[in-house]
Amino acid sequence: QVQLVESGGGLVQPGGSLRLSCAASGFTLDDYAIGWFRQAPGKEREGVSCISSSDGSTYYADSVKGRFTISRDNAKNTVYLQMNSLKPEDTAVYYCAAASLLLRLWALYEYDYWGQGTQVTVSS
Repeated sequence: QVQLVESGGGLVQPGGSLRLSCAASGFTLDDYAIGWFRQAPGKEREGVSCISSSDGSTYYADSVKGRFTISRDNAKNTVYLQMNSLKPEDTAVYYCAAASLLLRLWALYEYDYWGQGTQVTVSS
């Protein structure tokens, strides 16, 4: 059974850090590009970060560049999103997704599998 499971979300104060995990089962993550997306209440889902399957290139939305880092641990079949210097506007449900062939980085329809999401709340 193909599955992506996110974990690591929670409540954190502004300026704090969280590390999200995206664990895959039923397929090998390094055969796929992995994207992290987020969706805040009343807003559309937006791309946050992506790591390619070919050479491990990483991409970030301008809003998180310099604060978030995406990485992959192939031995654990897991992708991580390290989030530092968190801001209240980072509050959202965060999803990971896997794409076998990615032509448009943030196009939701290009991703084959999605996790169920994990809530991140940044508040004092």
